Amino acid sequence: MVEQSNLPDGIVVSPHHGNKLLVILAIILAIVVITVLIGIGQVAFQRIGFNSLEYILILVGTLAGSAVNIPVGQLTSTEPLMDAGGVTVFGLYYKIPRLVYRQTSTVIAVNLGGAVIPVIVSIYLLATHLGLFAGALLGIFVTSVLVHLMARKVRGVGIVTPALLPPIVAAVMAYLLAPHSPAIVAYVSGTLGALIGADLSNLRGISKLGAPMASIGGAGTMDGVFLTGIIAVLLVPLL
Repeated sequence: MVEQSNLPDGIVVSPHHGNKLLVILAIILAIVVITVLIGIGQVAFQRIGFNSLEYILILVGTLAGSAVNIPVGQLTSTEPLMDAGGVTVFGLYYKIPRLVYRQTSTVIAVNLGGAVIPVIVSIYLLATHLGLFAGALLGIFVTSVLVHLMARKVRGVGIVTPALLPPIVAAVMAYLLAPHSPAIVAYVSGTLGALIGADLSNLRGISKLGAPMASIGGAGTMDGVFLTGIIAVLLVPLL
């Protein structure tokens, strides 16, 4: 069957033209989103006491460090599997399922950009604002517990949590615990609460997810940890 075309004779439409246009639009959208995020992040970091240069250094270190995973240990587990074996008797094949055990191991690593740098920034903020230490500690605890309760281990994916849960909890806790200086408590509670509640508290049994390596603060969590602190700081004035 031949389809008719309403295009004038002599006009040839390349099938790749639409794909190129989508790629260009995607690149433009990505640039806009990154620019907006950089601007929003700068505002948030200024609220917790960092200037523009310091923020750029932290941002570059976070993005570059997201590709660096530092191995710190290894976990092993024994996983039961059904073996689809069988036997042949008088030319007939019979399936005989049996339970076998396979040992799996997962390397535990710490992501430089998603864990080490946020922890260093949080420790620096607490060390320079000792009066907020008690409030921040309680905020970290509450945020960690709630994130842990909502976190789910998904085989082949990792540990997933609702995206807005950590920053909302951190912002509310900061507003309640340190109304005179909530931004710093919000950042520390959100950042460390996300790391502890999503990653550190779920290391047990992580090897059963079938991943050769589990990166604390990495594999997508880097974005979550970095954005959690920023969003938590920006949410505080809205409360």
